[in-house]
Amino acid sequence: MIEHEGIRLDISGAGEYLPASELEALEPRAMAALAELHDGTGPGADFLGWLDLPSSITADDLGNVQAEADRIAAQAEVLAVVGIGGSYLGARAVLAALGLDGRAGSGRPEVVFAGTGLCGATLQQTLDRLGDRDVHVCVISKSGTTLEPAVAFRILRAGLAARYGGGAASRITAVTDASRGALRRLAEAEGYATFVIPDDVGGRFSVLTPVGLVPLAAAGVDVAALVGGARSMAELCRSDDLRVNPALLYATVRYGLYTKGFTTEILSSFHGGMQLMQEWWKQLFGESEGKQGRGIFPASTVFTTDLHSLGQYIQDGRRVLQETFLAVRETGTGLAVPGGGGEGPDPDGLDYLAGRSLDEINWKAYEGTRTAHLAGGVPCLGLELDRVDARTLGALIYMFELAVGIGGRLLGVNPFDQPGVETYKKEMFRLLGKP
Repeated sequence: MIEHEGIRLDISGAGEYLPASELEALEPRAMAALAELHDGTGPGADFLGWLDLPSSITADDLGNVQAEADRIAAQAEVLAVVGIGGSYLGARAVLAALGLDGRAGSGRPEVVFAGTGLCGATLQQTLDRLGDRDVHVCVISKSGTTLEPAVAFRILRAGLAARYGGGAASRITAVTDASRGALRRLAEAEGYATFVIPDDVGGRFSVLTPVGLVPLAAAGVDVAALVGGARSMAELCRSDDLRVNPALLYATVRYGLYTKGFTTEILSSFHGGMQLMQEWWKQLFGESEGKQGRGIFPASTVFTTDLHSLGQYIQDGRRVLQETFLAVRETGTGLAVPGGGGEGPDPDGLDYLAGRSLDEINWKAYEGTRTAHLAGGVPCLGLELDRVDARTLGALIYMFELAVGIGGRLLGVNPFDQPGVETYKKEMFRLLGKP
């Protein structure tokens, strides 16, 4: 077990399927993969800017982000973040984990998301939520021409112009390329506030750049703590020792299980607020590893809800599943089961739980589920969090990012490109008659 920043990685549930001797045999390859990343060599080396990003973010960088966030908060009741994939998913995951998705923090704007798809009904619902409230738009796109966010931004920009006239430009923040692209040209022509997406950081690794930091700071998240957690994890993860480096250990174990035929990994959470973090994790691992007919398929479940649906398959279905539990010990709610209230002798059979917290009950559900799934033939890993806060989330994000970089190297693929994503775009544009 490795513990750091309130995160414990427990691999004991994989030992029956990946004995210590076999894990040790994989260690030299994993160490070589880690060294290749830190040396800046191998496929995708031009997109390793995320690797040392936490330590390269300065106090001035954070100050500039916070100043823009405060400006947004002073002028707007709601912030519409426009982006797709990595341009929004990391920020939304952090907001949801901290209980800020879809609601305003004290003195901060509510954050809503647009441009995440092409469904007109979904965008209309977002526009309805904006209503007549004061609005700021943060548009995030390296090129400015990705169809989903470009369409949504055009619609939102027209609405801002109609409502605010010449003041509309002051209500738009663009996070885009430093020097080129349609959005950069538009931002310079209109005078938008701008932040830069680093050239060497791909979208799914970008939550610790202004892509994630600007909307998170606007919502009131302590972005210095988020970056600090990531920096602490990055320092630990420079070690090439499997017993010290949680990203190295996680990547090696899940790859070792993959070679045994456990080709689907389920990230199972017992905390409803982590569901969007699971979605971010699925993009990170699916887009990074799924190439050349290889890769672990990433899936997710939210327990105990999904124990009443997918739980049957996990327990008794095809034995191709490995499971990583993402469990949170304390939610800070203080909710507990009340006593029976004089309604008779234990009418619902719950008196044995009276006075016990929902956190305790939920943790026991995690422990019981893990035991059951192990007995059913599913190798299980545990990522156990003491609590969910900005610092812990920053550490968890970095651990996953480094793990997928190592995992891609172990699989023999470039984890930093996504050539398959372009296939649907070509067919869609053909059908739309794009010139």
